[in-house]
Amino acid sequence: MTDKLVALVTGASSGIGEATAIKLLAAGYSVYGTSRRGATSSNSRFPMLSLDVTNDESVTAAVDQLLQLEGRIDLLVNNAGFGLSPAGAEESSVELAKALFDTNFHGIVRMTRAVVPQMRRQGSGRIINIGSILGVVPVPYAALYCASKHAVEGYSEALDHELRTQGIRVSVIEPAYVKTKFEANNIEPDAKMSEYDVIRAKLVHVVSEAMANADEPEVAANVVVKAATASHPKLRYTSGKTARLFKFLRRFAPDSVLDKGIRKNFKLDT
Repeated sequence: MTDKLVALVTGASSGIGEATAIKLLAAGYSVYGTSRRGATSSNSRFPMLSLDVTNDESVTAAVDQLLQLEGRIDLLVNNAGFGLSPAGAEESSVELAKALFDTNFHGIVRMTRAVVPQMRRQGSGRIINIGSILGVVPVPYAALYCASKHAVEGYSEALDHELRTQGIRVSVIEPAYVKTKFEANNIEPDAKMSEYDVIRAKLVHVVSEAMANADEPEVAANVVVKAATASHPKLRYTSGKTARLFKFLRRFAPDSVLDKGIRKNFKLDT
């Protein structure tokens, strides 16, 4: 056991999760990462626990293992998730929608329910959920992913109200495009329709252009550390210039201006 604050970061084998774990180490935390495969390399700078956020027993086992090792948990970063390749909403089956929500949203619910009892006993704790600016400003041809991140936004806000009187705070981080393996691991729609072939091909180029100017994962990781260490944490933190711009437009621009901007960005009327 250690006298340091103990952090658990899901989906920490690469991308935002790995960058966050490394930044938390530098900030003085005792950090444990998770992935479905557990420890895959002896070169990891932090221990990795085997955890599948879609499996109740796996979640319980991993949290129990951490508590046996450290006796406490001070910070949970819910980062595990996946996306869908650009496609029309009707090109994904209900089964695929359920799978997406089971990781991106229900996984957060499982992890939260597993750690809150211990945080309540301690009288303190932080839960940070990695959302997306698409949970604030939905975009076309990513309807299911946007829906899953909207769910994260609503759940996080309600949860923070419930838990703050018990010394536990909840924040959600809202990045835009990030240079990780996330896009490469996107799931293809399972009910493709020829009516969407042209727009799907166009969107591949749109997304590629956006990814060329995407933020490094360390940008989001720094925001996580800021939220984790703030004496008075905010509910929402944007990450990167693009996310801040989207958030500004959502808050202050007329709906018609935002609508036109989204359609122009995705070249929907050309």
